[in-house]
Amino acid sequence: MAPTHPDTAAELVDSHCHLNFPRYQKDLSAVRERAAAAGVRRTIIPAVDLAGSREVAALTTQWDGCFGAVGIHPNSSNEFSPAQLPQICSELLRLSRFAEIVAIGEIGLDFYRDHSPPDQQEKVLRAQLQLAAEAALPVILHNRDASAALLDILEEWVADLPSALQGRAGVLHSFSGDASVAERALKAGFYLGFSGPLTYPSAATLKEVAAQAPLDRILLETDGPFLTPIPFRGQRNEPAYLTYIAERLAVLRGISLAEVAAATTANAERLFALP
Repeated sequence: MAPTHPDTAAELVDSHCHLNFPRYQKDLSAVRERAAAAGVRRTIIPAVDLAGSREVAALTTQWDGCFGAVGIHPNSSNEFSPAQLPQICSELLRLSRFAEIVAIGEIGLDFYRDHSPPDQQEKVLRAQLQLAAEAALPVILHNRDASAALLDILEEWVADLPSALQGRAGVLHSFSGDASVAERALKAGFYLGFSGPLTYPSAATLKEVAAQAPLDRILLETDGPFLTPIPFRGQRNEPAYLTYIAERLAVLRGISLAEVAAATTANAERLFALP
């Protein structure tokens, strides 16, 4: 079944977009207006370092429909010494108490880029998972070439989650794994976030996962300014383009765009306890 054209907008939640990044500074108001016109009226902005976490927390107090996540990206995990980690986690915990902070993230593992040694990444990840449990907030997870190590850590973590996080531990954002990775993540209670690559012709394995995953465990995201969907690939990504990702998911699953929008919006509301 072909979905409605993207100009006919159903309400969507962009569950991951870096609107605090410099590439949005010159026209942020216009970006937000285009998002609202496309039916994307709520956006979650994840941080990638401590300075960004402070910035995101402040932004969530200024914009309607803006929610945030605070945390240290694995590629930022080598920007401080191990001795500073407790102090950083204490600051993240403080920021997590802002009313519109709904997750700890973007955290995880990245064994593709050589920005931080794996042992440092894992140490920072484990500390932030402990922080998430203390704050009773789900996690937004980055995973690049680290599926086995990441899932081993996550499976250990979810075994002793507080009741407030049962069934809403977090999301593997911009999911790029195969069916076996998806199966382990879903079994551990995580959601899968799908972004622009779902529209790429070469993404056959990803499309198979998106077509088969439980609809009540799927989130949509742009990961802007990165991973722009077709037909805008090569340009800066932004929340207004989320409808094209939703449209592709609708085609893959043989359902309407409205059904995709309703399900993924409800999923985001449930996972992140959105109002």
